[in-house]
Amino acid sequence: MTGLPESTELTDLPVAVIGAGPIGLSAAANLLEQGLTPIVFEQGDSVGSAVRQWAHIRLFSPWQYNIDSAARRLLEPTGWTEPRQTALPYGRELVEAYLEPLAAIPAIRDTLRFKSTVVAVTRLGMDKTRTKDRDTTPFLVRVTSPEGTTDYLVRAVIDASGTWSQPNPLGQAGLQAPGEDAACVFITTALPDVVGTERDHFAGKTVMVVGAGHSAANTLINLGQVAKNEPGTRILWAVRGSGSAQKLYGGGDLDGLPARGQLGSRLRTLVGDGVVELVTNFTITSFETTDTGLAVTASTPDGPRTMDVDVLVPATGFRPDLDILRELRLELDPAVEAPRALGPLIDPEFHSCGTVPAHGADVLAHPEKDFYLVGMKSYGRAPTFLLATGYEQVRSVTAAIAGDLEAASRLQLELPETGVCSTDLGGSCDTPAATAPAETTAATGASCGTGTTDDAASEAGAGGCCSAPEPQLVMIGFPTGTAHGRSGDPDY
Repeated sequence: MTGLPESTELTDLPVAVIGAGPIGLSAAANLLEQGLTPIVFEQGDSVGSAVRQWAHIRLFSPWQYNIDSAARRLLEPTGWTEPRQTALPYGRELVEAYLEPLAAIPAIRDTLRFKSTVVAVTRLGMDKTRTKDRDTTPFLVRVTSPEGTTDYLVRAVIDASGTWSQPNPLGQAGLQAPGEDAACVFITTALPDVVGTERDHFAGKTVMVVGAGHSAANTLINLGQVAKNEPGTRILWAVRGSGSAQKLYGGGDLDGLPARGQLGSRLRTLVGDGVVELVTNFTITSFETTDTGLAVTASTPDGPRTMDVDVLVPATGFRPDLDILRELRLELDPAVEAPRALGPLIDPEFHSCGTVPAHGADVLAHPEKDFYLVGMKSYGRAPTFLLATGYEQVRSVTAAIAGDLEAASRLQLELPETGVCSTDLGGSCDTPAATAPAETTAATGASCGTGTTDDAASEAGAGGCCSAPEPQLVMIGFPTGTAHGRSGDPDY
């Protein structure tokens, strides 16, 4: 079955957008402004499906950097009240005050296809080996939904599906550890609501947090609050290297963002006071489920070590799902799996807190004409993404698809003073800060996948930087107290 009739003119077809999170809806708004017709496929049953899973987390960046300009222009005539620009929203507020009103505008509402999972993107009648007339042949987007499987023909594809549904494995060398699938019932999502709706899941339990990024720090700090009031709560913090903890503690007073420096200082205090037990040089090699919980075995300098836990929180990052794109001609950075020209600018091996220059269609282009990765997925395995960056990406990309190459090349990005910080979780410097009150909703889920295609995957759920004072437009990057990325840490 074909979702749209074949057209003799490629330009008569719509543009497919994969994912209905902040960047996906921004793409739809910008396409409408360019006079193009978007069709938005979202695997979840609502906009911001991934954001809803970390609704209790506060973004780092204030509202003024979290609203796309084209989306604002659609919203203003509706009587929408824009949130206070300097306020730092929770994920729940991002959905309720921005994404839901935007999705309710008829021009956007009519483009949305919920419970629609994109399973493949290719060219009509062509696999990736076929070249003749390729650039003038429509894309075929195969989608599964409760109604069945449908093939849609489109003129261009913007993949804003994020990385939230693709957590990195917990084992060594980028692989799952033996027993990891079976251990799934003991493993939470990357940002569980530790002090809110999921408190009972952690209170009085032995909890292991794996990872050395800012999401790990926030979870550990929140667990520290639980431990103060819930006897028997034991907190284990496992990191692979001996220098990882020091790196996460950051530069303290040397940090360009005081709140980020305070995050490390608070964590250092929890470790020093014995509230958090730091376990370094801990590389997980296997999991075994037992009658009482989960046995986690790791290699250490002193030989194998097994620790019994009740709950494990993964903070080890995300990676892009590229399987649906295997029939397209992509050119990806071999390390971070971002578009090749973007990869060296964001590679965490060399960037701890450098500057990411404004970039658009030229940097994001692939050999496959009119196909673009945007949002967190465009950053591949790198964890330094900002919503403002994604909004500028889609402004440029949609202009390029419309044929306005001058507008596509005219970059307009002004980033807030958030820095581009190194984390171990595929996320953004937009997140996270504090935990919302207990009435917020965010269900605990297994790390085996969340089943949503939403570009907020990591813009949201990942840990980048924490809450900070009012930003100023001074620079893009901020010092963290460390001079280099992972290459500067011999013990990583």
